[in-house]
Amino acid sequence: MKNKLILCKSCNKEIAKNAKTCPHCGAKNKKKHYWLIAIIAIIVLACIIAAGDSDEPQKVDSPNKNGASQNINQNSGDKDQNSNKNTVFFAGDTAQLKNILVTFINVSESTGSAYNKPAEGNVFVICEFEITNNSKEEITVSSIMSFEAYCDDYACSLSLSAMIDNDDKNQLDGTVAAGKKLRGIIGYEVPAEWKELEVRYTPDIWSEKEIIFVAYNR
Repeated sequence: MKNKLILCKSCNKEIAKNAKTCPHCGAKNKKKHYWLIAIIAIIVLACIIAAGDSDEPQKVDSPNKNGASQNINQNSGDKDQNSNKNTVFFAGDTAQLKNILVTFINVSESTGSAYNKPAEGNVFVICEFEITNNSKEEITVSSIMSFEAYCDDYACSLSLSAMIDNDDKNQLDGTVAAGKKLRGIIGYEVPAEWKELEVRYTPDIWSEKEIIFVAYNR
């Protein structure tokens, strides 16, 4: 069967497509390896997708920054103590993880009321957050499933009693439609002499990626 003819790139004369060299000028017949180009393109695309999946939380400008407050004293030097940890955020900060924005609006301490007090030697710490869903799908926020907290490195559980006296604010639970927001509080009961409260929020409970917020009491 007669070989298909192509033009030599060096002398522009016709040669067989499968010829290794041009019989006229001796130049090598370089073949285009389209399959190799396709494999390289697939690898590059996979790397881009993998890089997108490994996004870390980033600090962004908070729309609530002017209204944010922190009743707990925070020493700026304490931030350096967390330099060996993952990126952390503080009261007034807004963190973005993919298409979810989380603002740590406020953190405050309370000794409760006449009929609702923490155990002797403890206090209530209330954290207020606002979550903005910029994704295309509805997300679920659960104060129990989506958040975990540590006080001075000890795990601490959500305290309903800590939130009773804040009946004007919602507990941070609910579904958030695409493009919508949810604002609410989470409360914890901790020792009165606590030094550091670390609150971790996981936007997707099936993922290991989380946003870490820290409050100090110095």
